[in-house]
Amino acid sequence: MRFEIQSVAQTSSPADSAQPPIEKILGYPVTLEPIEACVARILAWIERGEKARVFVCANPHSLVMADADPLFRKSLLSADLATPDGVGMVLASKILGGRIRARVTGSDVFAGLNRALDRKGSCRVFFLGSSAANLEAITKKMAEVYPGVGVAGSYSPPFKAEFSPEDSRRMVEAVNACRPQVLWVGMTAPKQEKWIHLNRERLDVNFIGAVGAVFDFFIGRVKRSHPFFQSMGLEWLPRLLQEPKRLWRRNLVSTPLFLMRVLQTRASGRQKPGGY
Repeated sequence: MRFEIQSVAQTSSPADSAQPPIEKILGYPVTLEPIEACVARILAWIERGEKARVFVCANPHSLVMADADPLFRKSLLSADLATPDGVGMVLASKILGGRIRARVTGSDVFAGLNRALDRKGSCRVFFLGSSAANLEAITKKMAEVYPGVGVAGSYSPPFKAEFSPEDSRRMVEAVNACRPQVLWVGMTAPKQEKWIHLNRERLDVNFIGAVGAVFDFFIGRVKRSHPFFQSMGLEWLPRLLQEPKRLWRRNLVSTPLFLMRVLQTRASGRQKPGGY
């Protein structure tokens, strides 16, 4: 696949641009913007009252899965903002001659946007996913940590591999009835991204963030790796040791396969150094 960087002309600030500047890694567009610019862009979408803008995390595991799942691939390609979530994405960009030099994780976006909304006030958010008990804990902690953000509501969908049309109808109705500006979706990938893609046009929200395990991180049900491991690009290691049955395939199969494909792309000469 051809690797390229697309830069967007900016006349004022990054948030004013129609599309974020991107770098394509294995055909998937990944933002070049740091967390501050990502948050500013999302805030601009909310303030302009835009319709269902979507944020997803791009990481080695998701890109490998998407190659074998057409709907998941379409979901990632249609997102308005995909951030480099993982040290593997940074390494891939370096190998391909790109300019991504820092991760922007789902936790970064969740915390950064909620801090910004807390300062501004008058924004309502909705939490979709996880269990009823976890959602109750999230609502309580939001009031403590981000008192300026209103929690419009939450909904715990059925725990199943695939939602029925009736399941999705109830989920959409639960969100729209509460009239939030922001919808946080915390399910597993690729279920959350595919559900968002199939239902975004029916959701009356300005912004949708697919943040996976961030719900669990936020309430402390799953511990994020120590900042030392995060700074060293090894955040995955303590998590793998905590949840080996769930994460071994992601870290020991998908990541090596992803890097092999990146090296093959580089060796094939299907892109120029620097991505141009």
